[in-house]
Amino acid sequence: MRIAMVSEHASPLAALGGVDAGGQNVHVAALSAALSARGHDVVVYTRGDDPDLPERVRTEQGYDVVHVPAGPACAVPKDELLPHMGEFARFLEQQWDQERPDVVHAHFWMSGLASVLAARKVGVPVVQTFHALGTVKRRHQGAEDTSPAERIGIERMIGREADRIAATCDDEVAELMRMGVQRLRISVVPCGVDPARFRPEGPVDRRRYRHRIVSVGRLVPRKGFQDLITVLRSLPDTELVIAGGPVDVESDPEARRLAAHAERLGVRPRLCLAGQVSRDAMPALLRSADVVACVPWYEPFGIVPLEAMACGVPVVASAVGGLTDTVVDGVTGVLVPPRDPAALCRALHSLLSDEARREACGLAGLDRVGVRYTWDRIAEDTERVYERVTAGRAVAVGGTR
Repeated sequence: MRIAMVSEHASPLAALGGVDAGGQNVHVAALSAALSARGHDVVVYTRGDDPDLPERVRTEQGYDVVHVPAGPACAVPKDELLPHMGEFARFLEQQWDQERPDVVHAHFWMSGLASVLAARKVGVPVVQTFHALGTVKRRHQGAEDTSPAERIGIERMIGREADRIAATCDDEVAELMRMGVQRLRISVVPCGVDPARFRPEGPVDRRRYRHRIVSVGRLVPRKGFQDLITVLRSLPDTELVIAGGPVDVESDPEARRLAAHAERLGVRPRLCLAGQVSRDAMPALLRSADVVACVPWYEPFGIVPLEAMACGVPVVASAVGGLTDTVVDGVTGVLVPPRDPAALCRALHSLLSDEARREACGLAGLDRVGVRYTWDRIAEDTERVYERVTAGRAVAVGGTR
């Protein structure tokens, strides 16, 4: 099958941890690789943000990345990309008119807009994965939401126009239905994890204290890092490592704010702001943790808990979004209310003080990942979605390499 992946701001080739580089980049890269390994011909279309980028790159994993000329060839915050989506759509239309894919899979709402516009002209079915919804972001961020005003309306339009919506969790299904999307047009296809990279065996980073908590994500307030620093006061002989942000993390305003908060509380020596951590280095960091904490205010899915579980490490997570699907409370870790430092402190203390419980949660998490969340399983689920939208159409079998 010829598959066109569209990911307008999140390139599968990008370094993670920056302002607009995170879980979506991992998702697109890993899903494209898994589908390629299953014999499909996959091309990822992402915006070219550097004049030195080649037009087309063949990855070691077997899929191609096309850098779309849309807007200036430099870094542009994703919330400022909407005016360039018409140009993006025109490029896709020209490409697909010459080399027609069997299915288009759009990631994020602006990719969905460009894909729906282009696919209308060439008659290709579109599968949409939102990764995050404007209604949820607006609800939690209010006036601090920097999304374009048109976002929610465009997402509703995509919900009507796309042939199928691939939601990443049950919470998103409910949100989509409130937006007017029929349940029968929605499939649940979660994110996944690479068990060959993330596994219990392997190098382990050294630590300075008896216990270690690790948290990973972009350095933005909604990730809940401040709450973790706050509870560190009540967890003696415990260090907190926060991975994310730029390589030069000390230059980041949010990193400086978090460091100042730790200084005020007297826990700065036990806080490590690690900055950007490479994918190759991430497993060793996660294995070094007694607990991996993922405590955002809201989270569409969250790949980090899966990666921790694949390494055999228990997870403490906010009971929000996709985290309620992946983390089984009391089995693979503990779910806590978001923005509740007291509940977070109790959960972390209960795990840090009970080695046998940590080991049991780690084993249960490892088993859960192996059964449900490997990328090969996710690729298989995605194939079934593609088969539904291409039923009755002539498609390429096994790609056309």
